[in-house]
Amino acid sequence: MTQPARQIDRLLDIMKRLRDPENGCPWDVAQTPETIAPFAIEEAYEVMDAIARDDSDSLPDELGDLLLQVVFQAQMAQEKGLFDFEAVAGKIADKMVRRHPNIFSDVEHDEDLWERTKETERHAKAEYGALAGVAPHLPALVRAAKLCRRAARVGFDWDDPAGVLEKVQEEIGELKAELNGDRDRIEDELGDVLFTMASLARKLGLDPEAALRRSNRKFTRRFEAMEASLAAEGKTMGEQDLETLEALWQTVKKQPGMR
Repeated sequence: MTQPARQIDRLLDIMKRLRDPENGCPWDVAQTPETIAPFAIEEAYEVMDAIARDDSDSLPDELGDLLLQVVFQAQMAQEKGLFDFEAVAGKIADKMVRRHPNIFSDVEHDEDLWERTKETERHAKAEYGALAGVAPHLPALVRAAKLCRRAARVGFDWDDPAGVLEKVQEEIGELKAELNGDRDRIEDELGDVLFTMASLARKLGLDPEAALRRSNRKFTRRFEAMEASLAAEGKTMGEQDLETLEALWQTVKKQPGMR
């Protein structure tokens, strides 16, 4: 009896058929690496959301959507004779072996082994400097956190979180000084505040992106509770003055599950 194809082989075949110029899906055929790239970021965040919600029912589906982005890019590259999915899988397999010599060879493990191995890889790619290899197209807050970590590894860092907090206050002062001035200067100073906040998160051992996602969820819960409270009285948010909304916000904050 013929063994059924592995699901990854099935997925690769499906993608190939979808991209067939004559009999494939017109939308899939029309795509390019550039048009598909933003979806990879979107799918990655949906994976993160499923994990944050501990939604094991949705997670396989979201991981599949993310995997599809890899398969899609690999198929388009294969059509151009550049590389295929096997090359992609081979690259990451080789990298994992290379970065774990303590597991796959006789090298003794130490805390800096991973970073030293990555530094060797960056030099092999002619990527020099502490900040080399931090992707420019990462979400800004994620990239800020990575840049701060890289700088800290070579000693460009504060002694403690209190020192970073002082810098945050300094940057806020500079932002206040520009509030009535040039819009470009305001944006520049606001960016400095956000960047320094990413440094503070790192110094506290926290992920600023995770902290902000948590606040987003909290704000959404509270805001929707305000809407529901007003709707129960036949009212809407837009009909209320700011003082009323602030009082309601403070009331909602004290409710169970709103922390």
